[in-house]
Amino acid sequence: MYRMTARRPLRTAILALGALGIAAAAPVPQAQAAEEIIYLTAAPIELLAFAPWVMAQKLGYYTAAGYDVKFQTARGGVDVAKQVGVGNAPIGGALGDTAIIVRQNGVPIKAVALMGGGAMEVTVARKDKGIKELKDLKGKTVTVLSYQDTTYYALLGALASIGMTKNDLNIQAVGPAAITSLLIAGNADACACVPDWEVDVQDALPNNTVSFPALDYFPATAQAVVASDDMIKKRPELIKAIVQATLKGMTTIMDNPAEAAKAYVAAVPSWAGKEDKVRRVFENYIQRAYKGQKVVGEVDPKRLEALQDFYVAQGLIEKKSPVEELYTNQFVH
Repeated sequence: MYRMTARRPLRTAILALGALGIAAAAPVPQAQAAEEIIYLTAAPIELLAFAPWVMAQKLGYYTAAGYDVKFQTARGGVDVAKQVGVGNAPIGGALGDTAIIVRQNGVPIKAVALMGGGAMEVTVARKDKGIKELKDLKGKTVTVLSYQDTTYYALLGALASIGMTKNDLNIQAVGPAAITSLLIAGNADACACVPDWEVDVQDALPNNTVSFPALDYFPATAQAVVASDDMIKKRPELIKAIVQATLKGMTTIMDNPAEAAKAYVAAVPSWAGKEDKVRRVFENYIQRAYKGQKVVGEVDPKRLEALQDFYVAQGLIEKKSPVEELYTNQFVH
């Protein structure tokens, strides 16, 4: 769980956002104490992949909506979906295709917001390993976060589009700490990365990397907020509040990544002195994932249907679910 260690950085972050034209949210009155809820993440909240959520928490967007959000880490996006589906947490984060993967197995969750019109997964490889195209990964060692994370499924989808399977590679689930370090050290040839890890590898291996965005190969998706059918029915006000606050965190970054980076670093002291790195990561997220939606947060059912058809055709899932059971856009408007 992420905790602030001091109050001063938060105040600095709020002041920094003034340059973005975004007023800090007023605190909830004492008589209306914020309701504590658990939000499950697929990986540690400290990763820059979760910057919209951190910004929403540290800038008071969740509190203003009446909720005290506590982040807990699950074992990848599929595990998030399973835990949310059985009611161990009211809401969580995965990828936009997670419902496709788990719904067929009776896990009753939907995507309730999509964090951009792009895609989250990008395979990053070393040029000095003879890799120029995705097909060159045959026989290579590729690191992934876990076999339960949906970036792994996105990698499988990209491979399937060129006639390859997981059996053509040596895919190793190594966790968040080692996924890039093994690649940088030369003990792996590629990684199924997210945009912040892509920047990490590019910085460590200048002019020695090649990237294969999943979206170039099939209709992959960005991060998603997921909730169970039961929670959507019983607590729609909670789901909408968390969705709206989280999307506000994302648009804060999109509107001015340079100023947002300063505010993020001020709110998260462990990134002190690395504002330029954070800015470049934010810009990469905008390019890879956040942009491309007519309505911020909206799920495109046609794209979701095409993705599900692809997964069935490639044998990545056994059966299709009705598309309307995979998402709802009622909370993004």
